[in-house]
Amino acid sequence: MTAQEPFGARLRRAMDTRGPLCVGIDPHAALLTDWGVGDGLAGLERFSRTVVEALAERVAVLKPQSAFYERFGSRGVAVLERTVAEARAAGALVVLDAKRGDIGSTMTAYAETFLRPGAPLFADALTVSPYLGYGSLRSTVDLARENGCGLFVLALTSNPEGAEVQHAVDGGGRSVGATVLARLAAENAGAAPLGSFGAVVGATLGDLSSYDLAINGPLLAPGIGAQGATPADLPAVFGASVHNVLPSVSRGVLRHGPGAGALREAADRFADEVRTALAAD
Repeated sequence: MTAQEPFGARLRRAMDTRGPLCVGIDPHAALLTDWGVGDGLAGLERFSRTVVEALAERVAVLKPQSAFYERFGSRGVAVLERTVAEARAAGALVVLDAKRGDIGSTMTAYAETFLRPGAPLFADALTVSPYLGYGSLRSTVDLARENGCGLFVLALTSNPEGAEVQHAVDGGGRSVGATVLARLAAENAGAAPLGSFGAVVGATLGDLSSYDLAINGPLLAPGIGAQGATPADLPAVFGASVHNVLPSVSRGVLRHGPGAGALREAADRFADEVRTALAAD
């Protein structure tokens, strides 16, 4: 099997042609109820298929949240498998939001679950946690690189609880979050047009000028929409690295369902607002 083009290159092209926007597929129980499809397996499947059919041919990235499928057991995971495969077949890049983080053979098994071609849940990229030590991700980084996939590593997240770990400093005065960013910059050294190993950095965090965000890789920025950040905030938060930012929005788009047309209009509106914000920078 011929290795696919590196994720970073594919993502750069998708962001440039489709617009820099990631839409999360987050089938919350409340959202399934609001859509009128019911908080059950049939509602999960209808919700997922509607989002994919509405958006996979037009947005750069779709990001299914694994937990909302896992809560239905094996049948929910089967829906996730179909969702990932159908979204990729329609042309979207798929970032599977599973936030896996473990050590040794367990982490290798997670990597093979999501980043091995032919695996039922094979995706273009995976979210991972480095908080058992960045080195615990080595087998995952290696497998992603081998198969042309990407990773988004939790670095500076928008949840308030994250600060107690991510802002903690070592003996040299460097924070944990800054260390993660530095390790990602090393992974991406020399990559063009964009490295495949990105960081998750919250769009709600305000001025991040004290952090070096120039990792030569993508910055997945949750927090747009329901969490309070807007596309217009991006230049102030991300500074010179803003053109490598992939803003992520979930409820801000999904709440407009179940009509496919309304979902498309909402996604297009966010993408246009991001383009306008970046053009003004």
